[in-house]
Amino acid sequence: MTGRRVVITGVEVLAPGGLGRKHFWDLLSEGRTATRGITFFDPAPFRSRVAAEIDFSPEEHGLSPQEIRRMDRAAQFAVVAARSAVADSGIVLDSYDPYRIGVTVGSAVGATMGLDEEYRVVSDGGRLHLVDHRYAVPHLYNYLVPSSFSAEVAWAVGAQGPNTVVSTGCTSGIDSVGYAAELIREGSADVMVAGSSDAPISPITMACFDAIKATTPRYDEPERASRPFDGTRNGFVLGEGAAVFVLEELESARRRGAHLYAEVAGYATRSNAYHMTGLRPDGAEMAEAIRVALDEARINPDEIDYVNAHGSGTKQNDRHETAAVKRSLGEHAYRTPMSSIKSMVGHSLGAIGSIEIAACALAMEHSVVPPTANLHTPDPECDLDYVPITARDQMVDTVLTVGSGFGGFQSAMVLARPERTLA
Repeated sequence: MTGRRVVITGVEVLAPGGLGRKHFWDLLSEGRTATRGITFFDPAPFRSRVAAEIDFSPEEHGLSPQEIRRMDRAAQFAVVAARSAVADSGIVLDSYDPYRIGVTVGSAVGATMGLDEEYRVVSDGGRLHLVDHRYAVPHLYNYLVPSSFSAEVAWAVGAQGPNTVVSTGCTSGIDSVGYAAELIREGSADVMVAGSSDAPISPITMACFDAIKATTPRYDEPERASRPFDGTRNGFVLGEGAAVFVLEELESARRRGAHLYAEVAGYATRSNAYHMTGLRPDGAEMAEAIRVALDEARINPDEIDYVNAHGSGTKQNDRHETAAVKRSLGEHAYRTPMSSIKSMVGHSLGAIGSIEIAACALAMEHSVVPPTANLHTPDPECDLDYVPITARDQMVDTVLTVGSGFGGFQSAMVLARPERTLA
C-alpha cells in the first residue's frame, strides 16, 4: 500500500428534478422535492404509484442513435455523467497512460428497464409463454450483463486500466467510489472514473417492492410521499439517476491546478449476516463501518460536521441508522446535523450512494447542509438533528455518508477538505 491521498476533481449528477450538478444542488439547497405520480407506465395496478423520475433525452445529451439503441437507460445515464465529469475535472486523459486509468460503475439492478421492455416485446405483452427472440433488439445481451455498464464508460473515456462493476444493492454507489479510491491509494491506478447508475422504475421493480411493502402507498400528495425520519413515514419512493466522479491522487491533481471538491479520506463496508431485508435494531454493523472509515481518515468522531443519512423512509431503516450514528459518534451525534436527500430525489437503489456523495461534495463546496424535506412530525425513536424542511448555512469540513442495502450491506465514507493536515 502506498498510502496515496485521493481527491475528487470532477462531478456530474443526473437526478430527478433537473439534470446536471447545478440543477441538482439548486433542488437540494431549496428543499424542493422531485417525487411525482409515475408516468413511465400505468401505475394503477400497484400499491405504490409514486416515483422520482428523470426527464431525460439521450439525443440532447449527445448520444448517437447507435449508442441509444445498444444501451439501456441506466447505461446511458452512466456514459453521459462520465463524459461530463471528465469535462468538469479539466483533465486531459490522453496525456495519461491509458492502462493507469480505470473505471468502476455501481448498479443494483442493472438494465431493468431494457429487460422489462424487451420481455414485453418478445412475449407480445406477456401473451406468449414461448417468447419469440426475433423481435428482440440485437444488443439484448448487453442488457443481461451488468458489466456492459463499465465497458461503455471505459469506451467513452478511453480507460484501459482496472474496469469493474460493483453490485452490492443499495450500497453500490458508495462501494464503487470506495473501491476506486482504494485502487488509487494502493498504486494500481492514477485516475479513476467512478460512480453508479440505476434506472429501475419499471413494473417488475414496483411489483417486487410492493410485495414486501417497502415502498410507500401514499400517492395522494406525491411531492410529500418521501418522509425520512418523520413519524408518519411508511416506505420509500423509488427513484432513478446517476452520479460519476473523477478521482485522482492528490499531489498529481494539485500539480495540474485541478479544482478539488473533496478528499475521499476513509471508506469501509461491513455485512450483518443476518437477514435479506431485516436490520438489527442496534445498528452495530453500520457503526463498525463508520468506525473503520473514521480510523482510515484519521478523523475523530467529534470532527464530523455533517452526516448524510441513508434515510430511506422505512420504519426499520431510520431507527437502525439513528442507533448506528449514536453508537459511532457518541454524544457528538446529538450536535451533528444529519439529513436525507431521498426526501427530495427518492431512492435510486444502486445509484443513490454516489448521488449522495455528490451532495456531500457540494455541501462542502457551498457550506450548506441540505435538509430533510417533508419532516413535520417528530418520531421519539428518531431524536437527532435531521435538518427538517430548510437547508442550513454551516461550514462543512468533514462529512460522513452512509448506506444500507438489502443483503445486510452497510457502508460508510468520510469526505474531507483536502487542505487538512493529517495527524
